[in-house]
Formats: sequence, C-alpha cells, structure tokens
Amino acid sequence: MLIALTRGVSLRIAECELTFIDRQCIDYPRAVQQHSQYRQLLRNLGATVVELPSDDQCPDCCFLEDTALVLDEVAVITRPGSETRRREVDGVAPTIMKYRNVVRIDAPGTLEAGDVLRLGRNLFVGLSTRTNQQGIAMLRKALQAYGYEVVAIPMKGVLHLKSVCTALDDHTVLVNPRHFDAAEFSEYRLVAVPADESMAANVLRINGTVCMHAGFHQTADLLRTQGFDIKTVDISEFLKAEAGLTCMSITLYASHAQMT
Repeated sequence: MLIALTRGVSLRIAECELTFIDRQCIDYPRAVQQHSQYRQLLRNLGATVVELPSDDQCPDCCFLEDTALVLDEVAVITRPGSETRRREVDGVAPTIMKYRNVVRIDAPGTLEAGDVLRLGRNLFVGLSTRTNQQGIAMLRKALQAYGYEVVAIPMKGVLHLKSVCTALDDHTVLVNPRHFDAAEFSEYRLVAVPADESMAANVLRINGTVCMHAGFHQTADLLRTQGFDIKTVDISEFLKAEAGLTCMSITLYASHAQMT
C-alpha cells in the first residue's frame, strides 16, 4: 500500500524562507485550495493520503519532505540546515516512527531530504546551503548496512538537489543542469528542461505517473512525446515559496499490518 504523508498549510506561509528567489505575495486561500487539489491527485493515482496538522508557528510546515528520508528498510529523521525549520521535525517524526525504525542526523550535521534523490540503491545528495558534508557523512554511515551508495553532488544557485533534478523512471532523470555537474549522472539518461521553465525539473512519480506543475507546458509536451504518462496540478502559490511537487509529501510503502 502506498502512503503519502502530507501536512496542512500554515497561516503564515507568506513568511516562508527564501534563499534564491525574490519574495512574492502568496495567496493563502488559493494555496490551501491548491494543496487540496494536490492531495486529490495523489489519491487519484492510488495513494492513501495521510494529512498531518499544520503548525502556524512554522511557515514552511507543508513542505514536510525535508524532515525525513524514508527508505524501504529505515527512515532518517533529518536536521534541517535552516535553524528556524528544525521545529518542523517534531511534528512529523512521530508519524514516521509508525512505519519505520528511525535513525537521526545530529549536530553538527545538517540534512534536508529535498537534497536526496534516490535511484535504486544510489542516493545522490546535494551539498547545498541546507545540507552539509557532516550530514552527508552521517547519512552514509547510517545506511552502510543497507547497501546504499551515497554520492555528494555540489550545488550552486539553487535550494535543493531535487529543485533541479528528479527521476522520471529508474533510468531517466529530468534536470536543469545549470546548477550541478551532470556528469555525476553518467549512468542515467538525462532530459533537460527548456531554458525558460527552469523550475520544471521537480516532478513527482506516483505509481508510474509523472506529476508536475500545470504551468510548465513545454516540459509536459516534451515528456509526453517521450512516452511518459503526465498528470498536472497547479501549484503556482508554492512555486513562490521556492517549492515543488516533491516538497509537499513523503511517500512510502506500508503493509496492512503496519496500518493497523
């Protein structure tokens, strides 16, 4: 059973942290509506959606992806590089612990799961303003027993690795290559987003379908011509928060026994 954990939108989302883009006005009611449509898309694609309550003291709380990396065998509770976002972890970790045994990233390490792209047993981790060398080393050590290969990818001019690099399938990666060395993905087929849709490389795979923002028409057409099943949803208010589709959910597989 595929579970998609989501979290409600904070009343203070307009105060979200921004690193590389200019602040724009975020329409809270519209963001709530778009978040509801996002959850419905996940349901339509076969996911059981679990919604955690928002925390109005945490403007970025709906972007719960950053708080935990959930793998088949274990979950890694992160330590966000943004000090003001560390409070978000306590609102998510108890739910993660219902499904997986957990390990934690501790100081001085920082890790945000938006920086972690999984391709099979390979974990590519963005070395960014939010994820540091110590955090990557701790992740590598924690997962060594499970056979994961952890590869650090230096980032430039972007928040997270998955802001500009996500999987279309197990062998194909959608990228905006201006922010990292694409040679790190030499074993994979890369598809570059059009230059004027620079934020389009963040897509979410759900049961074989690629979900993306409705406004990235060129990228959607490009992927459809390559045979990918594309579904779209409007997340324009969340783009203003430097976020994408992966940011708003944590997906994991759970057995019926775990659900009960």
